[in-house]
Amino acid sequence: MNTTQRTLDLITRPKLRLSEVERLIRINRIIVPPLSRRRLIEMCEDGTLKIAPRKDPRSRYLVYEDSFLNWVRSLDEPA
Repeated sequence: MNTTQRTLDLITRPKLRLSEVERLIRINRIIVPPLSRRRLIEMCEDGTLKIAPRKDPRSRYLVYEDSFLNWVRSLDEPA
């Protein structure tokens, strides 16, 4: 039981696959027309969307959910 309790005590930041980010942008009409996959990857690489560390550079991007939500909120802030 102690091992299970310690395992469940891990605090992790929820992550979204890039395809899920694309889907959320499209379904919720956050930006119309939706951003391209290439543009989302650029946003990951320039730090706009924070991503989880990747062991293999060819692996998929996992965007932290809070980073995505902060970016969406920032779209409505006055310039």
